[in-house]
Amino acid sequence: MSDVSLNGASLEREASFGDFFALLKPRVMTLVVFTALVGLLAAPNPVHPMIAFASILFIAIGGGASGALNMWWDADIDAVMKRTQKRPIPAGKVTEGEALAFGVALSGLSVIMLGLASNWVAGALLGFTIFFYVVIYTMWLKRWTPQNIVIGGAAGAFPPMIGWAVATGGISIESVLMFCLTFMWTPPHFWALALFMRKDYDNAGVPMLTVTHGRRATRVHILVYTLLLAVLAVGTAFTAVGGPIYLGVAVILNALFIKGAWDIFRRDEDASEADNFKSERSFFKLSLLYLFAHFGAILIEALLSRFGLGGW
Repeated sequence: MSDVSLNGASLEREASFGDFFALLKPRVMTLVVFTALVGLLAAPNPVHPMIAFASILFIAIGGGASGALNMWWDADIDAVMKRTQKRPIPAGKVTEGEALAFGVALSGLSVIMLGLASNWVAGALLGFTIFFYVVIYTMWLKRWTPQNIVIGGAAGAFPPMIGWAVATGGISIESVLMFCLTFMWTPPHFWALALFMRKDYDNAGVPMLTVTHGRRATRVHILVYTLLLAVLAVGTAFTAVGGPIYLGVAVILNALFIKGAWDIFRRDEDASEADNFKSERSFFKLSLLYLFAHFGAILIEALLSRFGLGGW
């Protein structure tokens, strides 16, 4: 999987707390925690604050465990890609064995404790999410097919369903809609990144769409997925988790997102290279705000509904 040097046989110092924390992919964990919290609070059933806190904590730990196991398996390509060379394993701060043990231990802990703290439907969903991200996406899809991000995006879309299951003990159309929102957002988000980071994926041999089909095809895919996402996102406003505030946010952000995707679609490679992929980078930054804003609007609608003010 990786050369001997990545095993960190001779680390200059012992791994610190910060090194292990970096294995958890804290920036990704922020999104996991937020969307899971929105799923929990948007559910119709109230949850005791202590149960809610414990559940979100264990969901966060499970998400971090996935990140650690992803870094363990991908240590070889992380060492090649400029974007990931400073991660703990390729930087020689943590050994692969330490990352594996850390990830496995946290995975087991998070699933068991979430099941005990809330219910076993939520625990099982968390366990499946970890399995999907580590085995289905990281070990299989990522290095096998340009559809890696499309199918693998499901792993990042489960947290709101888990949060909803914490509160309700099950799955409903509302939690599936929140899943779909993240699922459809993932491809254009990552493909925009791949447009200006293509050399990284080329060097690492990762079959991203930009590598296997080229940037022109990737631009087309971004536009198509953005249009489909806009229909889903705006349509969600007229469901139980939506409302007028969500609709306003969705209309504005999806208009900006479609404009960004259209700008990317119209550009040729010479123009992109000339300004260092300015439009693609702007679209990627907007995509980060996009998901937080949509789930933030769902959260506001849910909180207002508690006082009889939300919804239609």
